[in-house]
Amino acid sequence: MQEFMQQMINGLSLGAIYALIALGYTMVYGIIMLINFAHGDIMMVGAYVGFFSIAVLGSNIIAALLFAMLSCAALGVIIEKIAYKPLRNSTRIAALITAIGVSLLLEYVTIFFLTPDQRVFPESAFPLHNYEIAGLVISNKDIFIFVLAILLMLILQYIIKKTRTGKAMRAVSQDPEAAILMGISVDKIISVTFAIGSALAAAAGVMIGLYYNTINPLMGIIPGLKAFVAAVLGGIGIIPGAMVGGFLMGILETMVSGYGSSLYRDAVAFGVLILILLIKPTGLFGKNTGEKV
Repeated sequence: MQEFMQQMINGLSLGAIYALIALGYTMVYGIIMLINFAHGDIMMVGAYVGFFSIAVLGSNIIAALLFAMLSCAALGVIIEKIAYKPLRNSTRIAALITAIGVSLLLEYVTIFFLTPDQRVFPESAFPLHNYEIAGLVISNKDIFIFVLAILLMLILQYIIKKTRTGKAMRAVSQDPEAAILMGISVDKIISVTFAIGSALAAAAGVMIGLYYNTINPLMGIIPGLKAFVAAVLGGIGIIPGAMVGGFLMGILETMVSGYGSSLYRDAVAFGVLILILLIKPTGLFGKNTGEKV
């Protein structure tokens, strides 16, 4: 039982990171029905911005986190305006291929300018302390990641449920044409959605840098895909589903690593995607809805 609880603690930290990335996927899909496969690489850019903020500018972890979030929010809006907006009335497959192209572009531009070498987060960025509680080892790093992720999720929920922008986002998600008739700028709302989702991805990137201590230009591929699985597991387009799906994926991964082998954790994650598509394609929180012809 003690080992089980230890794996649960580890899984909650990792799951919080996956949940933040999954929120970006599900928000964009909920608004414009696009799977933004460049999202994981936006997370990678956020990790690099956070790293250079700490290593070069000497920022503390909170300042680095905010700088990364603002930078990636701007990057997300730029990508949406240049790559996705011209294809808004095109087929979904065209937008999907473009998203894959943007993903590769971000990866290889980063490799070209920053080299493919791994970089190690400075130990001074977040000095590690372990606390033993009832036989369980909990690090200040795990606590920081979990608490910060929950705080960002609560802020997102407040924006979605309590602000005019959030109300406009929900209106565009439900019926874009009716939203236009009500005076809502759909283009502006889509840009805001990309900005918020990209900022959350940047926060997750900095957290991954702290969690694993290393970053590299291809680091966004696997976490991005796992976060996509988490979004599908919870119900793509449903924000609470992305949160729950992220935590479930993190716990599942640590359980597989703890009781089996870390070699199988990626296979199990994508096995979950296959099962959920076969058994309940709408995800845990999704509902089957008829499509108008």
